[in-house]
Amino acid sequence: MGWVRAGDYEVALDAGKVVCRNAAGRRLKSVPAKLADDPAVLGLRQLAEWLERHERQCLADVERWMVRSLPVPFAVVARVWPDPAWQSALRDLVVTGPDGEVAGFLRDADPDRGLGLVDLDGDTVRISPDLVRIPHPVLLDDLEDLREFAVELGLEQRAQQLFREVWHRPAALDPEARTVEDYAGGAFKELRFLHGRATQLGYRVRGGDAVCSLREDGRVVEARVWVGDYDSYLETETGPLTFTDGSGLALRLGEIGPVAWSEGMRMAAALYAGRDVEDEEKAA
Repeated sequence: MGWVRAGDYEVALDAGKVVCRNAAGRRLKSVPAKLADDPAVLGLRQLAEWLERHERQCLADVERWMVRSLPVPFAVVARVWPDPAWQSALRDLVVTGPDGEVAGFLRDADPDRGLGLVDLDGDTVRISPDLVRIPHPVLLDDLEDLREFAVELGLEQRAQQLFREVWHRPAALDPEARTVEDYAGGAFKELRFLHGRATQLGYRVRGGDAVCSLREDGRVVEARVWVGDYDSYLETETGPLTFTDGSGLALRLGEIGPVAWSEGMRMAAALYAGRDVEDEEKAA
């Protein structure tokens, strides 16, 4: 951005922060206190806050496309690509072609030239799909190889895809069971600590459950972990992981797809990781 007049100074945004220079053009270490209420400074700070929210929202939208297996029209990706926030969220993600095979790492999107990709041979290629598919990592057969290749190329993904934690459903799992106990029993001294952790991790708390909503194979699936719904200052512990359909009907584990399973286990593990370890050590 250009510099904006603020009294005897000029201010601008640099890397999301308001910076200032004096009449001689020398940049100051900080914005003078007397400019705190200057309209130009207030406007730039409000703009910085909006840009930060916008960046977070773009990243959240891209991760939702991936987690919910939502193919995105190519025209949409090409339209938003010039926006630095969208481009940062989309760059270097693995995309697949119409056949479901990995096409490459996303590096560009142009309405006339199509998607620019680095393919698995390290070459730059162009494709022009109608829909852009960003697969969940649990669906990638060669995930470890892709991770190593991304590191070799020096690629960095803002959206968690290749280095997202994944869980595969055990082959010995009872398909008729309806609960997963792996991360149940994580103790918290106060319920509000567990609720706060769920919110911080980006999950909604509804009816005493931390909820992760997904869409897989055309249907809505909700992964749920009991976190409590009584006095927020009382002790609580994580409950078992369960899955329901869009109407709230409990599903058998054999009905759960790979993405819903992985995301449900990811939520349960993340909640459990915040438990009160000191009490466990004392009990041991």
